[in-house]
Amino acid sequence: MKRIPWDQYFMAQSHLLAMRSTCTRLMVGATIVRDKRIIAGGYNGSVSGGVHCIDEGCYIIDGHCVRTIHAEANALLQCAKFGVPTDGAEIYVTHFPCLQCCKQIIQSGIKTVYYAKDYKNHPYALDLFKNAGVETRKVELTELLIDPNYQEKDAYIHHLLEELKRQTNDQEMYQALKTEAESLFRL
Repeated sequence: MKRIPWDQYFMAQSHLLAMRSTCTRLMVGATIVRDKRIIAGGYNGSVSGGVHCIDEGCYIIDGHCVRTIHAEANALLQCAKFGVPTDGAEIYVTHFPCLQCCKQIIQSGIKTVYYAKDYKNHPYALDLFKNAGVETRKVELTELLIDPNYQEKDAYIHHLLEELKRQTNDQEMYQALKTEAESLFRL
């Protein structure tokens, strides 16, 4: 039996966490690891007990959803809440961290950032990581039953169904295809 490598194992955990996201724009998960042990996890979503974007839509100001707390921040805040030190830890994130999360990661003492997908990699974030001695490594998920492209596929299926609905007069056929897609893809 082949064992899953550590980087794949922790990245898979981040992808699982992303599936809990309540953000409709991008589902992100983050796992903080120290000494090969998971110490915290987070996903992007609203403040605990607050309104969720999946229920009421995003609250956009200057092109950004201000309702959402990023996955990295949620994981770091979980450590703070429970008194778990992050100095010298590693973080596994489904997408390259934004500039604000980059700063928080540096301030928390995390030494390595593993990410699965490039996402608006800010040049200043790269400089900050380099200057702080924080290593960044791209680790795409390759080893699991989890499909790292599930978000894109889900969006594409929704697009196809909407296009089919718009172009067909056969509502019975449309409803049958929609029902089948929902059962296969859990839309």
